[in-house]
Amino acid sequence: MFALPFLWTLSTALKTPEAVFAFPPQWVPSPAKWDNFHKAWTSLPFTLFVLNTVIVTAVATLGSVLSASLVAYGFARFRFRGKGVLFVLVLSTMMLPSQVTMIPVFMIWRNLHAIDTFAPLTVPAFFGGGAFYIFLLNQFYRSIPKELDEAAKIDGAGYLRIWWSVLMPLSKPAIATICVFSILGHWDDFMGPLIYLNTPEKYTVSIGLRMFQDAMGTSTELLMAAALIHTLPMIVLFFLAQKFFVRGIVTTGLGGR
Repeated sequence: MFALPFLWTLSTALKTPEAVFAFPPQWVPSPAKWDNFHKAWTSLPFTLFVLNTVIVTAVATLGSVLSASLVAYGFARFRFRGKGVLFVLVLSTMMLPSQVTMIPVFMIWRNLHAIDTFAPLTVPAFFGGGAFYIFLLNQFYRSIPKELDEAAKIDGAGYLRIWWSVLMPLSKPAIATICVFSILGHWDDFMGPLIYLNTPEKYTVSIGLRMFQDAMGTSTELLMAAALIHTLPMIVLFFLAQKFFVRGIVTTGLGGR
């Protein structure tokens, strides 16, 4: 059932324009038009769009992992006044729709003269990474025995060294889960690039796909081919990281206490 839309997209991407709306529908195109993918790829500078998307996704994912893990480390391992209230406040931000902060955040970036740059799409990831990522890593860190921290302290390690050399290597399943979520979110992000990017040479794949829809809207088979080009890297990533993804969710779910 879940694979049906994907199979329909793949089937349409391989059809001729006449076969797209033929009735009854033909699920296996004959002949298969594989050059539809080449036409879709070369009709717009998708290579540049993909490169821009890779840069934004990689930088934002790196920032999310580092900042969220540091914040979660503080909540999981340190005692300080108001920690519980502060943690609840962090989690409560997940209930705040992003549309509420869209205008004030845009004005901040405009005052910083950062419009039409990648900064609004990447820099926020280095300031916490997101409440869900913090919660996920906090739960994982709490499942790791504190005796490991004490042993590292005896060996002369400081707090940052404990975080980097002890907790981070043991948190690979949770970090892999965050990477998958972050990559999926930034790769498919449409609203952020639409608001902050004005120059076509800086567009990401999602904006390029919208441009393609405007330019080739009547060519459904090419539109489906472009959509598959956009989706395929995420499908490959999901299957490659599925083992870590499931392990991270299961471990953090059982480890919280």
